[in-house]
Amino acid sequence: MSHRNARLTVFGRRLLIARVLSGRPVAHVAAEMGISRATGHKWRRRWRTEGEAGLDDRSSRPRTTPHRTPPDIEARVCDLRRTRKLGPARIGPILNLPASTVHRILTRHNLHRPAWLDRPTGTLIRRYERENPGELIHVDVKKLGRIPDGGGHRALGREAGRPIRGMGFDYVHSAVDDHSRLAYSEIHPDEKVATCAGFLTRAAAFFHSQGITRIERVLTDNAWAYRKGLAWKTVLADLGATGKLTRAYRPQTNGKVERFNRTLLDEWAYLQPYASNQERTAALQDFLHTYNHHRSHTALDGKPPISRINNPAGQYT
Repeated sequence: MSHRNARLTVFGRRLLIARVLSGRPVAHVAAEMGISRATGHKWRRRWRTEGEAGLDDRSSRPRTTPHRTPPDIEARVCDLRRTRKLGPARIGPILNLPASTVHRILTRHNLHRPAWLDRPTGTLIRRYERENPGELIHVDVKKLGRIPDGGGHRALGREAGRPIRGMGFDYVHSAVDDHSRLAYSEIHPDEKVATCAGFLTRAAAFFHSQGITRIERVLTDNAWAYRKGLAWKTVLADLGATGKLTRAYRPQTNGKVERFNRTLLDEWAYLQPYASNQERTAALQDFLHTYNHHRSHTALDGKPPISRINNPAGQYT
């Protein structure tokens, strides 16, 4: 993935090379594309030495980090965290390190949150996670009040924007892949069996288009459509997938899609005061593209969900 402030994508770099090959000066092409002359020469030099592969993105991580804490000291920091459950403020004086350095070390090894550790053994148990895309898909529905034309209370204030009787609700159906966190959502007027079954069919087609060619299990709550719906069971059979239900009154069992619902509210549904329900609906696809392809995900080491598709378990491009 390109750096978020990069002026040129891979396509832009190829366009730059094509313009240079047409006989135009590098400085003129660079100025047209909003980059420096040195950057233009850098991409031409990489293309000459490496071909098309030289135009691909590279990691910005430095080759060496001479000031990084030595591995044996890092190991001692991690050991104190696991065995004595000490925090940065207490580990620092023991090893003669600043607390901020200790915190960075613990973060690097995913030990900075005590809740992620098994208390008796110190083993990292932050979360369960399937090894490959498609092994488990989480499905859930989020109910949202519709927005009247002109805006609701978020745009007009509590008094002027009081809910209009009969406006009804939107039902946001969402599916999230357990391994990659790739997400798919649709808005429907209900959560009936036929609606849920149709959504699962289209969600499976979306995942297939992104490289998840097989869905093995689908995890849902205990809604009637998922427990008893014949159309839902038919779609599962057509996909060759097994349906799984969460424990009653335990929404955390379906935690990945529940957490996605919270992001959905913060970064789409309640992101701004929409002037109409249609405006909010139209903004959903842009949010999903950003979430899947560009938004950094804390559980994926800052990478977007698409980075885990077609890669070995736990590996990133």
